[in-house]
Amino acid sequence: MTQILVSALSASMIRWLTDSLGLSGLVNILLMCVFYLTAIYLEWRFLRRPFRMLIQVMPGRWGILTLIPCVFCGYLILVSAWPGSYLENEAQRAYLYAAVIPLIIVYIAVFKSLLGQYHIQMERQSATLLTMQISALKEKLQEVKEVEEGIRIQRHDLRHQLQTVTGLLAQGDRDAALAFLDAAQKRLDEQKVIRWCCPPVLDAVFTSYFNQAKNQGISVEAKLSLPDVLPVDEGELAIVLANALENAIHANLALPQDQRKIRCKMVGTPGVMLEISNPCTGNISFDSNGLPMAQREGHGLGVQSICAFCRKNGAVCQFDLTDGWFRLRLVL
Repeated sequence: MTQILVSALSASMIRWLTDSLGLSGLVNILLMCVFYLTAIYLEWRFLRRPFRMLIQVMPGRWGILTLIPCVFCGYLILVSAWPGSYLENEAQRAYLYAAVIPLIIVYIAVFKSLLGQYHIQMERQSATLLTMQISALKEKLQEVKEVEEGIRIQRHDLRHQLQTVTGLLAQGDRDAALAFLDAAQKRLDEQKVIRWCCPPVLDAVFTSYFNQAKNQGISVEAKLSLPDVLPVDEGELAIVLANALENAIHANLALPQDQRKIRCKMVGTPGVMLEISNPCTGNISFDSNGLPMAQREGHGLGVQSICAFCRKNGAVCQFDLTDGWFRLRLVL
């Protein structure tokens, strides 16, 4: 509707200009072509991306906004044709082109309002990200503290353990000494800190969600190879991982205990490549863009967040359901 409004307004101006200067119809057509091509380029260059960005944040209620260009179109048609042609009435032309000023003001106000809502949404997402990072890091810190406490106790008991082993060897009971040392080694291994990757925020996210999965009886297979520095913002990538792993955990909860599983593969060089898969027995519908459709109201926000990350960073993501396994693949 905005394109129609701009076209109608520009066509009237060019027609009035060519008639006033006595130019031919061919010149009128050439001017129209130059203007339309320029307008299309400017819209594609400056307006297409922000409008697509806004429509993802606010997928509804755009019908009300179409009233703005519709009302202005109606006004232009009325003023240009009544009581006569605007080409023959100077007052009509003044009323016609005076509408450009409020039109620009209204569009600027609406667009600023939409951008304000977009920034609010981004701030909420950033706050959610920060909360998630803090929570995951707190869990990781608590785990480290527990391991350190266990190691401190083991060190305290080491003197007594060595005395016990010495006594068993002195008595010639070699098997008992080896069994005692093996049991002590297992206790130390249980206290070992598991570090999934080098980037601390991602490590905290993996630790948090893998522990959640194991607590729900979900087995985890993870093959991760990430460098210290990633070619993308670590916090934004953490949101993607959190959403994907959370969806995988929820999908597993609908399965019997012996079928629950999550597979996670990820590398960070030369580019970020991620694949997270989980078994799925239900039917999943995909939209025209290949994105899984939410089964219930309020679901699907994780997929939207992943797609927003891909659009911002030029990544490619793919969702598919093959042989009973649902997979998310992401390449950056």
